[in-house]
Amino acid sequence: MLKRLKIQQRNRKREPANEFKSIRNQDKDQSENPLRNLANDELFSEAASTISSLNDFTEEHTRSTSQPKESSLPSSQNVISKKPDASLELPSSFVQTHSLNLNVDDHHRGPSLCIAVIGATGELARKKIFPALFALYYSGFLPENVGIFGYSRKNLTDEDLRSLIASTLTCRIDHEQNCEDKMDAFLSRTYYLNGGYDNKEGMSKLNARMEQIEEGYRANRIFYLSVPQEALLDVASSLANNAQTKKGWNRIIIEKPFGFDALSSQWFTKSLLSNFEEKQIYRIDHLLGRNLIENLTVLRFSNLVFEPLWSRTYIRNVQVLLSEDLGMQSGRYFDGYGVIRDIVHSHMLQTIALLAMEPPISLDGEDIRNEKVKVLRSIRKLDPSDVILGQYKATSGERVDVSLSSLTPTFFAAALYIDNGRWDGVPFLIKAGVGLIKHRVEIRIQFNHVPGNLYRERFRHNTDLATNELILRDVPDEAILVKINNKIPGLGLQLDASELNLLYKDKYNVEVPDSYEHLLLDVIDGDNHLFLRSDELAAAWSILTPVLQEIDRNNIAPELYELGGRGPVGAYYLWAKHGVRWADD
Repeated sequence: MLKRLKIQQRNRKREPANEFKSIRNQDKDQSENPLRNLANDELFSEAASTISSLNDFTEEHTRSTSQPKESSLPSSQNVISKKPDASLELPSSFVQTHSLNLNVDDHHRGPSLCIAVIGATGELARKKIFPALFALYYSGFLPENVGIFGYSRKNLTDEDLRSLIASTLTCRIDHEQNCEDKMDAFLSRTYYLNGGYDNKEGMSKLNARMEQIEEGYRANRIFYLSVPQEALLDVASSLANNAQTKKGWNRIIIEKPFGFDALSSQWFTKSLLSNFEEKQIYRIDHLLGRNLIENLTVLRFSNLVFEPLWSRTYIRNVQVLLSEDLGMQSGRYFDGYGVIRDIVHSHMLQTIALLAMEPPISLDGEDIRNEKVKVLRSIRKLDPSDVILGQYKATSGERVDVSLSSLTPTFFAAALYIDNGRWDGVPFLIKAGVGLIKHRVEIRIQFNHVPGNLYRERFRHNTDLATNELILRDVPDEAILVKINNKIPGLGLQLDASELNLLYKDKYNVEVPDSYEHLLLDVIDGDNHLFLRSDELAAAWSILTPVLQEIDRNNIAPELYELGGRGPVGAYYLWAKHGVRWADD
């Protein structure tokens, strides 16, 4: 026993990184599995007492061997021959229950991970979730002892699921070597079970199947709920009661939209929290997994050149733009929620929160979310006159859904104001729409004019031409651009507005991972800063619910615009009202 304890101590010294990682996740493991925690506290207390006794025993024999003894054997042989008191041995219950704790190989292997995709035969699962899991697998971000499970109501076999998703799996350019072997290895770890969404027996079978491949005393589980909103609470309840592990943490991922308005979202959240703790819930919006969003905090808080300028003193306005050049291929889902609930509620408001928040005390997810919710709660109530709604008009000959309700907006623009000391009076203009002239996703930050600009005559007194601008672009061609004024080379004094350009495809010769890869890895790591907490959810709904109620109460029809056009004319009156020109036109 002593020998095994010494081996374990030496391994701890050799691997400080593993120990640090364990300490880092200790709070999450403890809070997400209180039953295991209580049992471990009692057993480890017993073990600690025993180890203390062993230390006393060692010290006693060290003292005894330093003094002369009446014996014909050398002192070293005396020590070896003498047996420790039986009362100092580890309790048999502890050895039996926690023998794996003292097994060096199991310590190196780490906990197993099971990931279950509920709704595995749906389009989102086939085209996004399974390919993202495969990319994490061949990139080495999933543990060796991982199991991928598909669950749905269809009666399929393991091989049926593997055939279904195999055609969607590809390797990025930097991982093309032996891609087929990696694919075969991944598919061999993929399993299928069928059952109803609220089926206790089906979820129990899922639990039993997971236990078959889980090895060791530590096992973690992730459940991705890729199901319709109306089925989500039934699935969550059934999972909570029948499929959670007691040997590690459990986390669930749910897709937007998170409710229909403030009241439904509140009820939805309350029901969800009756089965899971807040820290177990990851509300995912794939648009928040884009590199542009992750780069916001890096740009602000690691560059001294930007942070001092990040306030109303220097910034004139902020624009958050998201436009799709395609219409909706199927209006069934979109017709029920529209662009406000689908895009504005989570993606647009979360982008503003990350952009405008105060510096968090750390990069911990909870600290970042604390600052985001302060921004959302500070946003002024929306004036209906500051909101523009639009809907594209299409003919039956165009490859889009033409059956949208006459009240379903496919375009939304608004002017938001944040009533706090940093941003008082600065308009945040947001514009989101589908069926527009081009696909564009970017944030544009326009700075104030230079007071008493000495070169105003060179710009024909049009100070807008001389406006400095920071552009964070995701589509097309991810880039960071800074617009400055400079002199054109040559004789005379001619000025020009130029762009300092960091184009990612030129600077970094890498293929950017999909946003689902990014967010799934965050869930595995327990990093929740890009996922909405329930109080963020409520704050966002409090901003938009009055607008939604106004639309429904007064049957406000959106302004029509041509499919493939620039959007409704009202959007241009909006920027004129707030003295801001849409920078993407």
